[in-house]
Amino acid sequence: MQFRKLGNSGIEASVVGLGTWVTGGGAMWHGADDSESVRAISAALDNGITLIDTAPAYGWGHSEEIVGQVIKGRRDKVVLATKCGMWWDDARGSFHFTFDGHDTYISLRPDTLAVEIENSLRRLGTDHIDLYQCHWSAKEPEDTPIADTMAMLMKFKEQGKIRAIGVSNVSVAQLEEYRAHGDLASDQFRYSLLFRAPEVDILPYCAKHNVATLTYMSLEQGLLTGKVGMNRKFDPDEFRSNEDWNAWFKLVNRPKVLRMLAGWEDLMEKYSCRLAQLVIAWTAAQAGVTHVLCGARTAVQAEQNAVAGTVVLDAADVARMRRNALALGDPR
Repeated sequence: MQFRKLGNSGIEASVVGLGTWVTGGGAMWHGADDSESVRAISAALDNGITLIDTAPAYGWGHSEEIVGQVIKGRRDKVVLATKCGMWWDDARGSFHFTFDGHDTYISLRPDTLAVEIENSLRRLGTDHIDLYQCHWSAKEPEDTPIADTMAMLMKFKEQGKIRAIGVSNVSVAQLEEYRAHGDLASDQFRYSLLFRAPEVDILPYCAKHNVATLTYMSLEQGLLTGKVGMNRKFDPDEFRSNEDWNAWFKLVNRPKVLRMLAGWEDLMEKYSCRLAQLVIAWTAAQAGVTHVLCGARTAVQAEQNAVAGTVVLDAADVARMRRNALALGDPR
């Protein structure tokens, strides 16, 4: 496993991290088997992954609880990342969505953050969180100033409740403001071989200012594993049926992706790896990318994702995969 620093925090974490959105279950994922989730997280840790990323909003605290069960007794081996800012206890903040019976608000107010940090520490069964991230930025009508949010996060850091501060799903202008008001270690955002928009601004900015990057959806919800064939159908409430998020899942686009992936058999043989591992390794090789988050519903998936952290691609092969992806054109 390769390891890289989380910005200037002094923390090193595995290049491949375990994302635990699916661990929370719920309608979006057609539920989750808790016992299999425990096995998946354990397998990730047993195979060299140290970075585990979760959030209160993943199953309304359930993902954090499952992660907390697994890391008990091995907390010192884990770089534990969770989030704040998605609030459902009451109507403080700005309304975001209703899901699984919960009205959810974006709230980065100091008073709700003070409640969230204690809830996360309790659910995770720990006295500190290594990387505490704002899940989404504040928005109107209650657009809490970034200065106020960062002041509270810096207070948590001074109290020893968190070791480093991160953000997620922000613009470059917001990154600049977060950095102006405190110690910012990382930025988490969607990035993949098929979704390269962050290369325009976010990735160069983070590389320039030593901000670690945690990419999510880098396997595009399984599409880039090659296992989503033409016969695969998704229920309307599944995340992968949302074509606004991923137009490549459209039946008209899927054949192009599958042909591209089929053309990499020689690369899989060269690196003795699976397709998903090849794609994860490509992502980790991109300028500005420091860590790649990968979800895993099963122990086998977690083990296979961990192997990707040992794969280092030649520059020519990285360039070839990019050319192939560019040749696909615009999915919309």
